[in-house]
Amino acid sequence: MKLPRGVIALGLVSLTMDLSSEMIHSLLPVFLVTVLGASALSVGFIEGIAEATAAIAKVFSGVISDWIGRRKPLVLLGYGLAALTKPLFPLATGITAVLTARFLDRIGKGIRGAPRDALIADLTPKAQRGAAYGLRQALDTVGAFAGPLAAMGLMAASHDDFRLVFWVAVLPAVACVLLILFGVEEPEATRPPAQARFPISRASLAQLPSRFWWVVAFAAVLTLARFSEAFLLLRAENAGLAATWVPLILIVMNLVYAASAFPFGKFSDNASRRSLLVWGVLFLIAADIVLALAANAWAVGLGAAIWGLHMGATQGLLSALIADAAPASLRGTAFGVFNLVSGAALLAASVIAGSLWTWLGPAATFYAGAAFSLVALAGLIIGGRT
Repeated sequence: MKLPRGVIALGLVSLTMDLSSEMIHSLLPVFLVTVLGASALSVGFIEGIAEATAAIAKVFSGVISDWIGRRKPLVLLGYGLAALTKPLFPLATGITAVLTARFLDRIGKGIRGAPRDALIADLTPKAQRGAAYGLRQALDTVGAFAGPLAAMGLMAASHDDFRLVFWVAVLPAVACVLLILFGVEEPEATRPPAQARFPISRASLAQLPSRFWWVVAFAAVLTLARFSEAFLLLRAENAGLAATWVPLILIVMNLVYAASAFPFGKFSDNASRRSLLVWGVLFLIAADIVLALAANAWAVGLGAAIWGLHMGATQGLLSALIADAAPASLRGTAFGVFNLVSGAALLAASVIAGSLWTWLGPAATFYAGAAFSLVALAGLIIGGRT
């Protein structure tokens, strides 16, 4: 059975925005450290605050989409705000300007995230949800490796002109907004009914079943183990890779991620999701160990590839588990709560990672990730019900 057109359109929307974002983000950590003079700890704070901001915004946008019974307007608002922030990066002359741009960009991500994920669940039969989320994640990740590839080519052609690359990244962001305007529809039949009362309350949260809260708790611990990918880029630079070629690390990671997300998602529709999560955590442990021991850029590339395999096995699956567990009238709220908790964990993870990097070195950062992964694995084996 073919996936709904709306799901494919939302996947293309994710592709174009990720193309734009990753052209910037694949260079941003190195730009901050080598051009603006930031420390690894500063990078950790910037990345953590940015992602936590997105997580908080996702709660409110998800709840509002349930309340008004509409998803697309919030999706458009979120992607539109992210597109408007893109010119701020090439104009930045200090760390504060970058933090401001990342802050606004992540607000946009937060506004669009939960309504978009809820809309996919609205449009897709339960038997296809693993495939639907896997496809969106795969197309999103195509943009995530095409962005660093384009950034690397532009850096080589422009003799490491960071700001030129950041200006070019504005173009796919504009294309993304046009795709939403003219390519994404929200059929009346799939819209949840508008609610008279604002849905976020103790009573509404009590309607979310225990298996939903278990997925949220598991994802939070796993997020502590999987800090910002900015540290993969810093690890590559630390291992001796020139700034021009640092985006190769994200290209490798996202190629594996894109190639594995849809097959893993489709497989999860017909197999044990718990077993797939176990494999996903094992991949992350292996990636952390390889990155901790990496003595050169080739080893960092191997660690990034295994990291991508972990992402492919877990990210779409976690979204499908949330969609399955939440009542239809509270899907936006459920995705908002899920992303809030995950975002708070990512803030903590990025600050911890930056602190360990600054005080004990890169290896300690990745060994800590492996330790948190073992805690997540233990929780999954002992208490998982998926």
